[in-house]
Amino acid sequence: MVESSSEKSPLKWSSVISPKAAIAAVIFAAVGLYLASVVPSIEIAWVTAILLLTIYLFAFEIVGVDVAAVSVMVLLGLTSLLAPLMGLEQGLVDNMQLFNGFSSNAVISIIAVMIIGAGLDRTGLMTKVAGFILQIGGTTEARIIPIISATVGFISSFMQNVGAAALFLPVVSRISARSGLPMSRLLMPMGFCAILGGTVSMVGSSPLILLNDLILTSNEALPAEQQMETWGLFSVTPIGVVLVATGIIYFVLAGKFVLPKTKSESSTVGTDPMAYFHDVYGVDYSLNELAVPHDSELVGKKLDDVETSYRVRIIASKLAGEESRVGPGTLARDTEIQPSMVLGVVADPRDLGHFIDKYQLKKRAELRAFADSLAASKAGIAEVLIRPGSKLIGKSARDVWMRKTYGLAMIGLHRNGETMREGDDIRNMPLLAGDTLVVHTAWNALERIEKDRDFLVVTTEYPREEKLRPHKITPALAFFGVALFMVLFTDIRLSVALLTGAVGMILSGVLKIEEAYEAVSWKTVFLLASLIPLGLAVETSGTAKWIAEEVVGVVGNAAPWMIQTAIAVLATFFTLVMSNVGATVLLVPLAVNIAIQVGADPAVFALTVAIATSNSFLIPTHQVNALIMGPAGYRVADFMRAGGIMTLLFLLVMIPMMNLIF
Repeated sequence: MVESSSEKSPLKWSSVISPKAAIAAVIFAAVGLYLASVVPSIEIAWVTAILLLTIYLFAFEIVGVDVAAVSVMVLLGLTSLLAPLMGLEQGLVDNMQLFNGFSSNAVISIIAVMIIGAGLDRTGLMTKVAGFILQIGGTTEARIIPIISATVGFISSFMQNVGAAALFLPVVSRISARSGLPMSRLLMPMGFCAILGGTVSMVGSSPLILLNDLILTSNEALPAEQQMETWGLFSVTPIGVVLVATGIIYFVLAGKFVLPKTKSESSTVGTDPMAYFHDVYGVDYSLNELAVPHDSELVGKKLDDVETSYRVRIIASKLAGEESRVGPGTLARDTEIQPSMVLGVVADPRDLGHFIDKYQLKKRAELRAFADSLAASKAGIAEVLIRPGSKLIGKSARDVWMRKTYGLAMIGLHRNGETMREGDDIRNMPLLAGDTLVVHTAWNALERIEKDRDFLVVTTEYPREEKLRPHKITPALAFFGVALFMVLFTDIRLSVALLTGAVGMILSGVLKIEEAYEAVSWKTVFLLASLIPLGLAVETSGTAKWIAEEVVGVVGNAAPWMIQTAIAVLATFFTLVMSNVGATVLLVPLAVNIAIQVGADPAVFALTVAIATSNSFLIPTHQVNALIMGPAGYRVADFMRAGGIMTLLFLLVMIPMMNLIF
């Protein structure tokens, strides 16, 4: 397993600092010394230095990002003790407020949505959603990414984007396991589109919710002829829709180049259920999906009529509008093949080709009907031994209807060093003690076989389904609905609304309290909570205001659209190092004043700030990025590579769209 960034020891500096990182440290230090000579106050100088240190630690991952964030928080706390030595009158952050991040609205909201998502997943609801997406999108990135991303983008247009991302995190996990696609190939498109979806309506993100209040506040200081109109609920929708579409197109076209494939996520379950059988027994078997046309001569025949003759093994079937038939109690040798039936077949490719040609069957390029039920996380090859003393000794697989009774579709029999296969009449051979049966089976069926004293299951390392609670789906949906209603239609704080749903799921037995604790990514919690004091220092020290004034001073005489772009870039930078709400509150009054000075529309400039604070893809400081970082095994470099391009695309789309519409 690949060592994650969070597992790097903060003490082994010599082993983790590369020559590139050492050179960068010198450059960052030089920049810090230069800025210290031009800033207007010693407080701003120290905050700027700590800000540069944070960016450096994040960019080069000298330690894990959560360790870096906690270290910066502690450093800010120590400034109260070291203030006289630093030339300060007091610490950069009041120590009474240093740990406020752990009780902040954002952090508590993230904890709550993680618990709600785990509760919905525990009922099996997310499994069904994942199965539906797989049925529509198959198992290819190019089809799955647009479906997931568009859905999450739509949901995040009317609820907090971190809530939408957390809601779909279990869905993506299921899809990853069943399609064989690493989570790292799916979570970043989903997360980025959740952030982009926040720009589709005026209730999609906190800055847009706050914007109209800030406009009304600014109006109090403006003459009547310069008063701004507030924005309507869907004023930003054309811009947001284009931004979401841009994100989807970007990952569909460039995903294979910019998305990482983390070994930790791709080394769990093989994507080919037949790989083990091929490696151990040297038989080139494959799993395929075949559709039976109405006029095929196969219609009306029973499985027993064709399997041995054509050396194929049918392990699943499905009729239109019905569930897949896989596992115990479904298929048997007397199952009749019907028109338009879809078959899941295990066979040697040559035998399969002969079978297809004989009956004019249609072979599908990938699993569609069985993408979920025959996924590597749900079914595969296993070795099962006949125990001495088993009541099956002397009986054949046909005698006990093994496929129907036990859910074991025998495709090989290993005896005395020889492996016999379909076509060698293995199902008519009386079983002997010590026979190894090579079977294709659903993993939940294999779990039951492990308790059967007639068998000894040799294959022990296989995916086991978590114990689901489908009978709890009603209270789970009820408390999720209560939380969603409170978020959308009441003025109660987001954290209180979401915690209501989370606590309701625990009290109603959807989740046990231990499972709720396990559902929370504490790395994410510490990352976000520890960065909040840095944002506070950037605001209260005057650092943010100084940076804004310097930028405006550079572009003050440019064309209005260039000044608007500069404001968007400034908002983008601020939202990387402080809360998007803080960046909006700070920059909207500045943007309004600049717009009036250059003869532009102040309401549009204010909207520019509120939208640009969603342009947060470069480093994992946004709540959504922090949420997906751990499960996908992302590193900061992964965000910088994929997020850097997305940041530029955001600006290139947003500015022209705003000027076109407004």
